[in-house]
Amino acid sequence: YTRGTVTAFSPFDARADAEALRKAMKGMGTDEETVLKILTGRNNAQRQEIASAFKTLFGRDLVDDLKKELTGKFETLMVSLMRPAYLFDAHALKHAIKGAGTNEKVLTEILASRTPAEMQQIKQVYLQEYEANLEDKITGETSGHFQRMLVVLLQANRDPDAGVDEGLVEQDAQVLFRAGELKWGTDEEKFITILGTRSISHLRRVFDKYMTISGFQIEETIDRETSGDLEKLLLAVVKCIRSVPAYFAETLYYSMKGAGTDDDTLIRVMVSRSEIDLLDIRREFRKNFAKSLYQMIQKDTSGDYRKALLLLCGGDDE
Repeated sequence: YTRGTVTAFSPFDARADAEALRKAMKGMGTDEETVLKILTGRNNAQRQEIASAFKTLFGRDLVDDLKKELTGKFETLMVSLMRPAYLFDAHALKHAIKGAGTNEKVLTEILASRTPAEMQQIKQVYLQEYEANLEDKITGETSGHFQRMLVVLLQANRDPDAGVDEGLVEQDAQVLFRAGELKWGTDEEKFITILGTRSISHLRRVFDKYMTISGFQIEETIDRETSGDLEKLLLAVVKCIRSVPAYFAETLYYSMKGAGTDDDTLIRVMVSRSEIDLLDIRREFRKNFAKSLYQMIQKDTSGDYRKALLLLCGGDDE
């Protein structure tokens, strides 16, 4: 993971940072600028060290103080940055499946984009933190083919990338063609199995072959042959197989496009990708949307929230 915008700060002094944060939040009024500069300028591991120094020095919980002193979207962003990386996804999933209504968008985004190794870690952390099995929770709140595809992705058993067998590529492409375009109704199971278990390099070849056989992009077929949550999930999976950064660039674009901003998505993607591939996401964004991510954040947000997001973004791509 070297394609993040946020890297380890050096020379790092957890105690000095903790002291500066305490000073920024003590007494009347808060010095938000100091808070945002420190928290966006350190990586997640360093933020955890700051929190621990903060408790040692002042006997106070840094996250509790942030929640008391800050408000709104800026507070949400700062608190999100303080969540240990592996816990970030587990927490997002927990809140996506809690109480009335399930947030399918969050389930789709996380399960479609995380690597098998990340997925195994999320399941483990979920169990430790919430003493519950993530798969059970998700199956309890979802149904039908959407649920089946989520369960396949949760298994995190995608074939490893090895040499591509052209015969199998041809076979899978034909199966998908017969399961979709050529069939009255759709055989969703075939789409779920192939898209959920084959290796990334194999599937990229399958998509090319599918186009040759059918004259359609696989996305067009999914769009026509499926609907609702299943359609959105299958499309997200296909996009992530083609390019995870391109998928997130599009996710960010639509979180800000049009009236109103989907701040939950904007925060979730900026925080969760800041140490992984945000540089690549920025490049894809510039390529596909004729403006930079930096410019769009600047236009769409305001105040300390904007300042912090722009620092996470890490630069403009003219």
